[in-house]
Amino acid sequence: MQKYAALIAVGALAISLQPALSQSTRPPTAKVIGTIAAATATELDVTGSDGTKTAVTLTPKTRIALSIPISVDEIKPGSYIGAGAMADGKGGNTAVEITVFPESARGLGDGFHKWDQGPNSTMTNGTVSEVVGTSDRTLTVTYKGGKQSVTIPSGTPIVTFSNADANALTVGAHVVVRAAKAFDGTLTAAFVSVGKDGSTPPG
Repeated sequence: MQKYAALIAVGALAISLQPALSQSTRPPTAKVIGTIAAATATELDVTGSDGTKTAVTLTPKTRIALSIPISVDEIKPGSYIGAGAMADGKGGNTAVEITVFPESARGLGDGFHKWDQGPNSTMTNGTVSEVVGTSDRTLTVTYKGGKQSVTIPSGTPIVTFSNADANALTVGAHVVVRAAKAFDGTLTAAFVSVGKDGSTPPG
């Protein structure tokens, strides 16, 4: 359980908290999105949607998680989630992607932050206190010191995570890699999210 919580911590904090840090306090990082072209014990080669190929170093410290698509019906009062969204200009947020965290990750990244998907993007990590609607559902997500309204349009990617290892890094699998970037431009993966059964993990 401790190892699993550590994996989720790496991924959740990289996704949710990094954008809230100032440029002067966070190390250079990179996000690589695409499909696996090749994988060895020490390197992952990723092909982006534009055909760009990126090599990322894997180490024993690289954390790997399987991203598992789930139904919106899995989100219930009491669920602990991370909601990547866009501010709707009316005091609420329209979801772009939702992560339902396992119980071992409850409390990670708790709060409302700016996100790295544009000037109006937001990230809310908290507990669902209310679910309203049957199609475009609206959640009330509470966290220490506040709450946010998040509407989930039909078709919004919704996932949970499970622990995985290098066996999940198969050619053709969709991945999102969070990596440290060295001064020479080389990348070392801290966290790799792999889509299960051909699915695409949220970025």
